[in-house]
Amino acid sequence: MGDPCVPKDMAWDRLTCSYGAIGSRPRITSVNLSSSDLNGDISPSFTNLKAVQYLDLSNNNLIGSIPDALSQLPSLTLLDLSGNQLDGSIPSGLLKKSQDEKKQGSMNNSITPQNGTITDHGKADVVADDRSLRHLESRRFTYKELEMITNNFHQVLGQGGFGYVYSGFLEDGTQVAVKLQSDSSNQGVKEFLAETDILTRIHHMNLVSMIGYCMDGEYMALVYEYMSEGTLQEHIEGSNRNGACLSWPQRLRIALESAQGLEYLHKGCKPPIIHRDVKATNILLNAKLEASIADFGLSKAFNSNETHVYTNTLVGTPGYVDPEYQTTMQLATKSDVYSFGVVLLELVTGKPAIMREPMPVNIIPWTQQQLTHGNIEAVVDGRMCSDYDVNSVWKAADIALKCTAHSSMQRPTMTDVVVQLHECIELENGRAGFYTSNNDNDPNMSYGAYTTDRSSIVSTNNIEFEREHNLRRVPTIPTGPAAR
Repeated sequence: MGDPCVPKDMAWDRLTCSYGAIGSRPRITSVNLSSSDLNGDISPSFTNLKAVQYLDLSNNNLIGSIPDALSQLPSLTLLDLSGNQLDGSIPSGLLKKSQDEKKQGSMNNSITPQNGTITDHGKADVVADDRSLRHLESRRFTYKELEMITNNFHQVLGQGGFGYVYSGFLEDGTQVAVKLQSDSSNQGVKEFLAETDILTRIHHMNLVSMIGYCMDGEYMALVYEYMSEGTLQEHIEGSNRNGACLSWPQRLRIALESAQGLEYLHKGCKPPIIHRDVKATNILLNAKLEASIADFGLSKAFNSNETHVYTNTLVGTPGYVDPEYQTTMQLATKSDVYSFGVVLLELVTGKPAIMREPMPVNIIPWTQQQLTHGNIEAVVDGRMCSDYDVNSVWKAADIALKCTAHSSMQRPTMTDVVVQLHECIELENGRAGFYTSNNDNDPNMSYGAYTTDRSSIVSTNNIEFEREHNLRRVPTIPTGPAAR
């Protein structure tokens, strides 16, 4: 009843409208009716939406055939019909439209029916709620504006699956990072919309903030806050700008802040969000070495009353992917916990998720094997020169291995991890006296001295560690480190 786009601040949910010159009628450009309990045949009324670009009818109970009339929608660039009970073949008109527009670079082959015959590189399980684009109208950049703020894309900051990331400056001098989709990118419209949607809905100090976006013809880009110290991966491998090695207190704080970001996604977001690609290259650091989780193009939201989400495509980065997810294709928040555990092991050891020399080996079994002898010194990154509380490092390694347990039932939640990392910092404070984070105004980031006798903690932690990971005790070698 009434105009779904007018007044603008009361536009209907699940719609995005375009607003042209004063006096012209707004047009509906996207419709997201995913998971809306729709049933019966696909309504022919959708063909009246001549300006619609994105039509998402996925995860409903639609039956019957796909109307060929949908191919007559002149602006359609994404059609998602997955998760229904449709039958018959894909209409020839839609097949031709997809092929023609893919050649022109505008559709990215993103018609996604139930049988998956046409899909954007198999990533049909990523579904964006593109109504959020409505809230970004004031921060929408044109491609020409991006050329200006990046000095014609002069300085490259990095590269990911979506494309290159460039340095830029807004008119007020604020430095920003511009992530521009490349022609060779294996991520398309759906991933772009997914990340845009999530970054407009989430707000947390440990999640990267989006400033704006560009959707200008064939060009797609995200503009977000600039993190001057690059990725955590660069600091772990020693390729960061100044070549300095992170201290143990810095590593603990980065781990805690990253864990807090993930905890917010799992517990603070409605619906909860699974990141799906937690890794050291997706943790960014600012000038104060404060950490923020980045890159939400593969993220997945699910209902809070669900324990997992079934996906038809495995995504993630080798070395970080949950083995249970690989086997069952059932995605859960514990999948992020596993990936975070790998990152925490990297922070402890200074080694990559998959070590290549002398032969490829995963960091998890390597760490387990080293710790069977109770020798934490053989595991810890030697560049820290033993400048750490040994009990704090033991506890961090124990947390990491619990996070990477093969069975998700045995893994802690991110809330549990945050609590345990706080205790690691307290142990380190007990050695150093008092440790203050760079964020002095955050009461959760400063801790008093820890005065408990740490010799008893060593024994207890080692017993729990061996029981948890079924590690073999070697009688002739000490089971744990001596207390300092």
